[in-house]
Amino acid sequence: MTQQAPAPESLLATAVQDEQSTISREIAELHAERDRGPGTGVEIDFAPYRSSILRHPTKNPKLADPEAIELTSPAYGQRDVARIESDLTLQHTGEPLGERIVVTGRVLDGWGRPVRNQLIEIWQANAAGRYIHQRDQHPAPLDPNFTGAGRVITGDDGSYRFTTIKPGAYPWKNHRNAWRPAHIHFSVFGSAFTQRIVTQMYFPGDPLFALDPIYQSIPNQADRERLVAAYDHDLTSPEFSLGYRWDIVLTGPKAIWSEPEEGEH
Repeated sequence: MTQQAPAPESLLATAVQDEQSTISREIAELHAERDRGPGTGVEIDFAPYRSSILRHPTKNPKLADPEAIELTSPAYGQRDVARIESDLTLQHTGEPLGERIVVTGRVLDGWGRPVRNQLIEIWQANAAGRYIHQRDQHPAPLDPNFTGAGRVITGDDGSYRFTTIKPGAYPWKNHRNAWRPAHIHFSVFGSAFTQRIVTQMYFPGDPLFALDPIYQSIPNQADRERLVAAYDHDLTSPEFSLGYRWDIVLTGPKAIWSEPEEGEH
């Protein structure tokens, strides 16, 4: 009789959570193992990130007709993206709480050439660290004056610009006292739906970087640092907002790391 493998969710169903010290030790051991061996590339499973096994396919991929996918996948047109959608602080009657910021940059290919007419979508937690999502049970308050998601089309020079609120850190249940660094999720659609990439932008100087198994699951330090935006005082507006600059490089050795599939964290 063949024994059935446990459901992946059962791997997380434990009342006793590991301490941060255990997670940090595992991260250090895996980093040391990488340093000793040749380049290992992106790892699908990263043990300190306990639910990583749930965030990638567990069965062999199926071949699909790419043209058929394009005919049945969601589509968008530039006329559907209004300018106001790039400002997550508008669209309501009051002012959102938190630190207002501007995030701007360019989408580039591996040769530094601008990638124009790309749909960029972002989503994020509010200043208190809570998403507008039914599965977010963090007891922090929702902000009725914050949209939580936005989108924009890159210009001819590959540029994009969002006005938003700096997201707060928030707890998650990977281990005891686990908190995610403040971050904004980015999605770039490319020229076809099947080319979509998803990644995260972080903020400089976050004390949670070393403790976060998701951030630390990215194999190389240089790749991790490319996910951190730069504070730009020239983008900062008096009495209004702070400015951050972050370019998205799609290909080549300086390409940003992207998620193999969508994740909530």
